[in-house]
Amino acid sequence: MDAYSGYNQIFMHPPDSEHTAFITDKGLYCYNVMPFGLKNAGATYQRLVNKIFAGYIGNIMEVYVDDMLVKSRTAEDHLQNLSIMFGILKDYRMRLNPKKCAFGVSSGKFLGFMISQRGIEANPEKIKAIIDMERPKTTKDIQSLTGRVAALTRFISKATDKCVPFFKALKGGKRDITWTAECDNAFQALKNYMSKAPLLSKPLPGEILYLYLSVSGTAVSSVLIRKPEKAELPIFYVSKALQSAELRYPPLEQLALALVVSARRLRPYFRAHGIKVLTNQPLRQVLQKPEISGRLIKWAIELGEFDIQFVPRPAEKGQAVADFISELTPATVQPASEAITETILPYQTGAKCLDTSTPVWCLHVDGSANQQGCGAGLVLTTPDGQKIEYALRFDFRTSNNEAEYEALLAGLRLAKSMNAKQIRIHSDSQLIVNQVTADFAAKDASMYAYLSTAHQLLRSFQAYEIKQIPRGENSHADALARLASAINDKVGRKVPVEILAQPSTVTSEACAVRYKDTWMSPIYLYLTNGTLPEDKAQARKLRYRSARYTVINDVLYKRGYTTPYLKCLTAEQGEYILREIHSGVCGDHSGSRSLAYKVFRQGYFWPTMHQDANTLVKRCDKCQRFGNVPYIPAEPFTPIVSPWPFAQWGLDLIGPMPQGKGQVKYAVVAVDYFTKWVEAEPLATITAAKIEDFVWTHICCRFGIPYAIITDNGRQFDSELFRHFCTRLKINLFFASPAHPQSNGQVEAINKIVKKLLKRQLDKAKGAWPEKLPEALWAIRTSYRTSTGETPFSMAFGSEAVDSYEPSGENQIPFRRTFGRELGGLLFIPHINDQ
Repeated sequence: MDAYSGYNQIFMHPPDSEHTAFITDKGLYCYNVMPFGLKNAGATYQRLVNKIFAGYIGNIMEVYVDDMLVKSRTAEDHLQNLSIMFGILKDYRMRLNPKKCAFGVSSGKFLGFMISQRGIEANPEKIKAIIDMERPKTTKDIQSLTGRVAALTRFISKATDKCVPFFKALKGGKRDITWTAECDNAFQALKNYMSKAPLLSKPLPGEILYLYLSVSGTAVSSVLIRKPEKAELPIFYVSKALQSAELRYPPLEQLALALVVSARRLRPYFRAHGIKVLTNQPLRQVLQKPEISGRLIKWAIELGEFDIQFVPRPAEKGQAVADFISELTPATVQPASEAITETILPYQTGAKCLDTSTPVWCLHVDGSANQQGCGAGLVLTTPDGQKIEYALRFDFRTSNNEAEYEALLAGLRLAKSMNAKQIRIHSDSQLIVNQVTADFAAKDASMYAYLSTAHQLLRSFQAYEIKQIPRGENSHADALARLASAINDKVGRKVPVEILAQPSTVTSEACAVRYKDTWMSPIYLYLTNGTLPEDKAQARKLRYRSARYTVINDVLYKRGYTTPYLKCLTAEQGEYILREIHSGVCGDHSGSRSLAYKVFRQGYFWPTMHQDANTLVKRCDKCQRFGNVPYIPAEPFTPIVSPWPFAQWGLDLIGPMPQGKGQVKYAVVAVDYFTKWVEAEPLATITAAKIEDFVWTHICCRFGIPYAIITDNGRQFDSELFRHFCTRLKINLFFASPAHPQSNGQVEAINKIVKKLLKRQLDKAKGAWPEKLPEALWAIRTSYRTSTGETPFSMAFGSEAVDSYEPSGENQIPFRRTFGRELGGLLFIPHINDQ
């Protein structure tokens, strides 16, 4: 259905009508209804139809601007749905164009595509426009051709690759083009393809969809398919030309790019369905390995939103998909032998299923190839449970896959010699099992020869079954294979075997503590071995969460776009870290927000970090007794700009305080306006000479001559001695306005923080404040500041400080700097050589 002059059915807002004015020979006129040509006219109309048909779009209706479609499964439902739609149109006084409406049809044109029960077909008019097009002669003709192809790109397999010759002809920007033989062949091939354009299938709700990926030298492509009754029907073709830097991506990164492009283009399909990516490349490992580059981390997190699984690519069955797959394998993984081409398909043996009513033999095989030698091990179990162990050492060199095949062939020959009729084979080699079962193609000449020999031996059995098992379940055959490969046959020897009844060292018995599953367990199991919950919703949620994590040396880490890797902790471990940071040796009894940020900056993470920090602060006795109780609303800060670190300092005095060791009862405090770095020194007397000595020792000799110093109007600062000192060093001395401490508010705020920290640390021993002052300063320097988003230490030195509360030792939680070398610099810290 089509609205009758849809834009003109929306009234203009009266104050805006005059902005649509136009002049004629009869006067000045303006529109009372929305005309065509206004900048936001299309968006306004789309918002209108989205609002009036809200609740029905995507259910019984689809609406795009003035094109409306009512869909139903049965004729009875269709009448009811039309009644609902007409009622809405009547309520909003919208009119339809009867010449462009069709009712009760099983197929029709919508948004330029033919929609029917069969699926989605290309518009015949658009196909005819390409087929009847004459050979392009100018740049404009080629642009017209590529534009027509772009309108049908969802129907064209590898559309970008098919148009590469046309893109080459457009280079140079000249009006006249050079039409080469390559262009002519591509043009004819495109016409032939469009003459039999594929029918795109429509997926069923909740159906698992499959995605094939393709990488060529100039483009990445994909095809989304569904598999009803073992057929392969295309749903959508995607293609994108590689631009500049993308052309230099490694092949596996280009394959990952193809997946990301597909996810962005096919987002509605990816969000509504589970997606299985069919590829023989280690794409999952590439997106999850810890040392990946920034763009791969971004892609992995972006793809984590969807329910994506990576499975081996099977043999293709549909012709439309076969045309796509035949060009899939990148050049880096093409077969080495020219004699074996893509025409070799997996061997179909036609073996019968096992008959469990008759005796079945069981065979476990494994191969081993290393620097010491090559060998194979097999364990043949008879129907009555007797095991026959066999180890072979090869006098020739083999690869791991060839050793696996040799083990399989030796086991089959042994079973055949013992008149076995039915055999069940177990191997931990995914390649061997899938090649025998015809799921993988044998492209290498050596593998193809081994596969043919294996099938010849398998035909001698009435029935067989081959299955891949984890390496842990194949340990017996694996041990025999390793033994055979390690034996030096030039040395004759016998190895006696003694069975020890008990350990040589007797230790006291202890009950092992078994920790229950934590929040990390599902994520760790999924990342390490792909374990998922049975519930589909939970499985999809887990895949989405796991994209933000990675496993390094059996330890789970959280990763982000710009943050370093954060080690994941349990709630119990996190509570220990919070206590140490909050009230440990260098604890500053900071608030919950600052406390949680400190934990984050130290490289740790657990989901309830902020809630646990808030709970700890609320339960801290000293925080509750000495915490601030606001009586008046906070005033907005007045920022004072500092051009560079340590250029501008604020200076002030605090005291008198309880007299401490050395008769000290005052303190001079200085703060840098840029980094928020704090310096302080206890004083027995507050004189200009003491202030001069403090500035020279703690500021000038450590951080350089400052540009300016801001103080109050105390006589220690506004003295001839201190003024002469500043003039001699060319330091600009500024004074805050009298009775207006906000002029030097930074140092006033630091004074308040220093006093608060000393109160919380000293409790009743007030006279010990000079000894505790360095700890208070350290706490301030390593605390997060909201004004900068960093700690003063990191602002001053470019990295975080190593605090004493960071656990170390074999049985404790390692600090991120201590294992930065193991992560290969992923935590953005330099390598430090042990000395």
